[in-house]
Amino acid sequence: MKIALLAVSFFLATGAGADADPQTTDNTQPGDKLPNVVFFLVDDLGWRDVGCFGSSFYETPHIDRLATEGVRFTQAYAACHVCSPTRASILTGKYPARLHMTDWLPGRREFPFQRFKNAEIHQHLPFAEVTLAEALKAQGYSTAIFGKWHLGEEPSGPLAHGFDVQVPRWNKGWPRTGYHAPFRLDGLKDTKGDYLTDRLTDEALKYIEQKKDKPFFLYLSHYAVHDPIQGRADLVEKYRRKLERVKRPQSPAFVLEGNPDSPDPLSREQRDFLIRQPSHQDFRVLPRQTVKIKQHQDNIQFAAMVEAMDESLGRVQAKLKTLGLEENTIVIFFSDNGGMSAANFGNPKRVIPPSKLDLAYSTSNLPLRGAKGWLYEGGIRVPMIVKWPGRGNQGTVCEVPVISTDFYPAILEMAGLPARPAQHADGLSFVPALTGKPFQGKAIYWHFPHYSNHGMQSPGGAIRQGDFKLLEYFENDSIQLFNLKKDPGEQHDIARSQPKTAAALLAKLHAWRKTVNARMMQAK
Repeated sequence: MKIALLAVSFFLATGAGADADPQTTDNTQPGDKLPNVVFFLVDDLGWRDVGCFGSSFYETPHIDRLATEGVRFTQAYAACHVCSPTRASILTGKYPARLHMTDWLPGRREFPFQRFKNAEIHQHLPFAEVTLAEALKAQGYSTAIFGKWHLGEEPSGPLAHGFDVQVPRWNKGWPRTGYHAPFRLDGLKDTKGDYLTDRLTDEALKYIEQKKDKPFFLYLSHYAVHDPIQGRADLVEKYRRKLERVKRPQSPAFVLEGNPDSPDPLSREQRDFLIRQPSHQDFRVLPRQTVKIKQHQDNIQFAAMVEAMDESLGRVQAKLKTLGLEENTIVIFFSDNGGMSAANFGNPKRVIPPSKLDLAYSTSNLPLRGAKGWLYEGGIRVPMIVKWPGRGNQGTVCEVPVISTDFYPAILEMAGLPARPAQHADGLSFVPALTGKPFQGKAIYWHFPHYSNHGMQSPGGAIRQGDFKLLEYFENDSIQLFNLKKDPGEQHDIARSQPKTAAALLAKLHAWRKTVNARMMQAK
């Protein structure tokens, strides 16, 4: 059953990190065993980077099969277009703005071109927060994280926030030496020829075997498909051969994007003209605050990374089935932000040689606009699938917008455990969407008071309510308004033609920022 996209009303909640007023649910029956929870989190996977979401180049049979066994959310969002804030929102049920964790850790340094100082952020997940892992552990769950943490260095690592097991003992947001052994990661042995995605999966399978007789929360948080873009050799060769066979698109390989908050923003026609000029042939930060965005899914190294990640999910599913755990295990598939279609210009002087493009641009998010690091849909809309055996629908689609803060209350409800409304203050359980019951959703928000590594657009924020999405930029107070139902590619700004809608959404966005005590930027 397809759940229609509905207009939603303003949703606000407040609360501190501690427990308050637990609310029980009725999903368990006397004698029921607590369900296991597998949260399969991928890094930098774009909305269209898997087959069941539209990719025809990347092969993801195991993810596609999961979609036939659960509910596929076609309008799911990360709480930020970079990793650490989204990961914090998953584990706390709170918006990054409320947590004051609005950028990746440790965050981008200041540069002379900035008009404002980046807002100050916490450098680790606050200890006062009762994480999802802690909430489940308190109910008898074993808890483990395999892979990426990126929410603070010691002593604020996973073991201080509710996880019993951490592999590897490495808290940064990227592999230490890359995806090919030697990894030099404490707690993860390797031999020549090992591939990091596979080895993390090996350890996760051992954990499932060890904990098969009691409920567990497995947070398999892959470094993949984050750069460095390094595929497993056999799969790289597979996609090299495939690329030779497929018909290549006739459309441009890259398009130009500028800063919509510029005093004189470039039109699409102007950008299409500039990209053909000698001044815009390089792959760097280009004149008029422009950068290039990849438009084709043809990176064989990245394709290999995607398929290795898909194999990991397949191996986890197979292990659950072998051990007789499949029918009592909730499986969640999600990405922490959109695909890296724009290169990382953390150093604004970086120049990418034409021979190195596949090391800098991973994928295409089309038909969505933008990329990781952007408030356009390509940066924040992500693939999401939830399988709830025996209770949830199979092979259905939910088109109602949901966001990463919603996992915390939904998982507690699926497990039949008390809600923690003071903790997951910004989350709304999407369990009705899993069972086919009416589900209206809520207005959802973004706040990014920083300069992005992935483009020269101004810092800003956004709100989505119903079909409409408003973006606000902080340097010149520009706004853009899009009707995502009619224009999912965000090509037609209707802020001037629908001023009342724009004004109402802007007022809600400002009110929300006050409610969550969002930190704003200060002039330099």
